[in-house]
Amino acid sequence: MVERKASDLHVTVGLAPQLRIDGKLQVIEGLPKLSPQNTKDLAQSMLTEGQIRKFEEVKELDTSIGIKDLGRFRINLYRQRGSIGMAVRLIPYQVPPLDQLGLPRAAKLFADKTSGLVLVTGPTGSGKSTTLASMIEYINSKRAVHIISIEDPIEYLHRHKRSTINQRELGTDTSSFQDAIKHVFRQDPNIVLIGELRDLDTIKGALTLAETGHLIFGTLHTIDATHSINRIVDVFPAYQQPQIRMQLSMVLVGVIVQQLLPRKAQSGRVLAAEVMNVIPAIQNLIRENNLHQIYSLIQMGKKYEMCTMNQSLAELYDRGLITWEDAYSRSVNPQELVSLVKR
Repeated sequence: MVERKASDLHVTVGLAPQLRIDGKLQVIEGLPKLSPQNTKDLAQSMLTEGQIRKFEEVKELDTSIGIKDLGRFRINLYRQRGSIGMAVRLIPYQVPPLDQLGLPRAAKLFADKTSGLVLVTGPTGSGKSTTLASMIEYINSKRAVHIISIEDPIEYLHRHKRSTINQRELGTDTSSFQDAIKHVFRQDPNIVLIGELRDLDTIKGALTLAETGHLIFGTLHTIDATHSINRIVDVFPAYQQPQIRMQLSMVLVGVIVQQLLPRKAQSGRVLAAEVMNVIPAIQNLIRENNLHQIYSLIQMGKKYEMCTMNQSLAELYDRGLITWEDAYSRSVNPQELVSLVKR
């Protein structure tokens, strides 16, 4: 994985191990197809006895390991057709700086805030964890604050620089996101990173933290900024939603929606990003539930560092960084994309 710059390793019965390189799965040549005993031995070689017992009990396991001078690896174990399958994500020891990731300037603007809610969204494998780690590292280098992360599992390891950083892992350091958020108020944080806003209690806690003067970072699996707002509001009962829209309009700082696309004619991937900066006009639309009007404000919001996904894809294509086929296939509105590119 490290030598070939793969993002993921897949281990499953009946195939040789596969690497995901630049977004595409490739079988490792020269290795045999794996048997059920092979996958079991590979999985158990990386686990403690307690983890093996937990996996046998619940048939799912998220964990991570570090290998000296090599990197950290996030591991998910699961059962399929009675055998063990495994997905491993490579997490480099060094957190890449924001400038190196190709992120829009809004990422620094959001990280410079002292309170509110910042969302980084996108599909699995779009680099959300790396973006959040880079934003935390940017703060760590600039400000003397207390940062607490709640992750499942811990991915990037942060060292104390100007900030004090405490990283908590589900299962090892806390039993759930809800418990960790409930107690974080007494831990005197300035900034809280919540690995995933996955249910009502976690989202409710994040909103309350943001409302009480903390800067909160979190992730969602959504395809655009408007869907991110809907996802948060829709987890609440209907009678609470007007109140939540009001609360969200006051605390939401911004949304970054990410995709990673293969670079044209060379290895590596490039980031496409939609950015919504929550200016007063967008606050009003959230409060009044006129979310369908937000997209046009993002389209016209360049002076506020805003950009739609189509605008980002069109720019990458015009600069020759991605192919037209990749840009077109990743757009949720291909007809609009056609009108934006310089062909």
